[in-house]
Amino acid sequence: MTRDFEELFRISEENRRLAADMFASLTPEQWATPSLCAGWTVREVAAHLLAPLETRFSWFRVLRTVIRYRGDLDRYVDEQTREWARRPTDELVAGLRRLAGRHMNVPFVGPFGPMTDTCIHLRDAARPLGLDVNPPPSSWRPALDFLVSKPGARAFLPASRLNGLRFIATDQDWTWGEGTEIHGPSEALTLAITGRPVALIDLEGPGVELLRERITD
Repeated sequence: MTRDFEELFRISEENRRLAADMFASLTPEQWATPSLCAGWTVREVAAHLLAPLETRFSWFRVLRTVIRYRGDLDRYVDEQTREWARRPTDELVAGLRRLAGRHMNVPFVGPFGPMTDTCIHLRDAARPLGLDVNPPPSSWRPALDFLVSKPGARAFLPASRLNGLRFIATDQDWTWGEGTEIHGPSEALTLAITGRPVALIDLEGPGVELLRERITD
């Protein structure tokens, strides 16, 4: 295990514990609030964070899933998430806490994908609730690096979305790209890059409208 991987595992664990503490404090109405993930409530987001931690990886399972869903893995994830979401909320919270430290090194995206998931989905649930439960900028940095430069990030966004844009974080020393500038907090940059229009309100610069067009078409 490399030192970089250890850092990613640490961030993932911290984010899952942040999420578990937040979910534990919610009312039934808050659990039913629509999240930033289209078609999912906060409950589904919690279930989605837990499901892969309880699903042991094997190539046989991957092949069987690909065949069963005819390559439509988005449908698989949605059905799996909704199945897990039938569990009591206390069970979802307890599962996240119990498995928060599990190391996930996934084919094609390594530990970068699961770590990025924990950052984004924490905010997918917290933002609509008006809660300021947010990883620090240092935790968003490897997520941003992954999204703009790793081949596996194509599962999170189309590469063409970033063409001709330069992203500049205002809460840490991070920049990427060449072209029309977009400035903003690391969290808002990440959410906007991955297609969450609600985060655009926190961004500034001449490139914001172009990014808006690309994620709302």
